Amino acid sequence: MNIIVCIKQVPDSTQVKVDPKTGTLIRAGVPSILNPYDHFALEKALDIKAKTGAKVTVLSMGPNQAIAVLRLALALGADEGILLSDRAFAGSDTWATSYALATAIRKIGQYDLILCGQMAIDGDTAQTGPGIARHLNIPQVTFCEHVDASGNQVMVKKLIDGGKQILQADMPVLVTMTMPVDYTPKYPSFMAAHKAQDKQTHTWTAADIGADLHKLGLEGSPTRVDRIFPPPARQKGEMFTGSAAELANKLVEILKKESVVK
Repeated sequence: MNIIVCIKQVPDSTQVKVDPKTGTLIRAGVPSILNPYDHFALEKALDIKAKTGAKVTVLSMGPNQAIAVLRLALALGADEGILLSDRAFAGSDTWATSYALATAIRKIGQYDLILCGQMAIDGDTAQTGPGIARHLNIPQVTFCEHVDASGNQVMVKKLIDGGKQILQADMPVLVTMTMPVDYTPKYPSFMAAHKAQDKQTHTWTAADIGADLHKLGLEGSPTRVDRIFPPPARQKGEMFTGSAAELANKLVEILKKESVVK
């Protein structure tokens, strides 16, 4: 079995700031991490590898420093890492990104299961995984908290409004993973990280994967981000104490003052 896990290097969201003049994210000096949803998807792939002996390949797109998340994935147990890095990819929206990743997957060749995180925490669109499935013309199952595979089928637990579904699908198939609330990512030991240095990583350009340049970057992106801005700061709340009757009277007084009630 061949599993491909799509991963992304993202800024640590708790430390990202927005430039008030340009409305863009300030990434300089901000540490980068493996997207948590992708981290969870990778762990699920490695669970399947432990049971079936599957080969796990990690695929990412980004600048050269994104090789760090490939190295982390290899230290955790992935077998091979591929980075798409080329100026032609710059400015790609989710559709152009999914096209590039799907084109790279075709170059990889054999695959049975593709796992993606539900979304990237620096975008929250949840569109790239489904876009890959559409470009490859394969089935997809989204918002899954569990996946298992044996033979030529996968079994998933999918979150839906008000409950969960247990679904079965034939491979090849793409599955996007969401995280349990109590999820804590695993990290490799020093020895595992040291041994992973012998594992292969490859950097591919747009030419290497045979991509159509008109479908990449800003030219190949049908959507544009106009600006990013933080929500306005809320006024500090007021705290009141007293009996139930006193608090009720105070609330009515405030509502009348704000013309909510007469």
